[in-house]
Amino acid sequence: MTLGPLRENAKRSVMIAGHRTSVSLEAEFWSALQEIARARGHSVQALIGAIDSARGERNLSSAIRVFVLGAFRGASAPSESTLADGAGIGQGVQEPGGGMGEA
Repeated sequence: MTLGPLRENAKRSVMIAGHRTSVSLEAEFWSALQEIARARGHSVQALIGAIDSARGERNLSSAIRVFVLGAFRGASAPSESTLADGAGIGQGVQEPGGGMGEA
């Protein structure tokens, strides 16, 4: 089996609990995260905030990848109440190059 070339990670800045941090994920995971957020009627920022609050000891990038995998497998995700309360959730994801974009 031959695998295609590895893709570069895309690093984006996110606001979680009032603090800016950067998250590095492959482009495919960013796209999947956007798709999940859109389907649930939430922003990517809100979804990342919910994932962060439920991640335990796992690092954030890893927690996001596991969340995306679970979402596509049909596993349960952070509760809607976690997403609805908005605690510590910022307004947008900073795109590479510095612009803030709603995702």
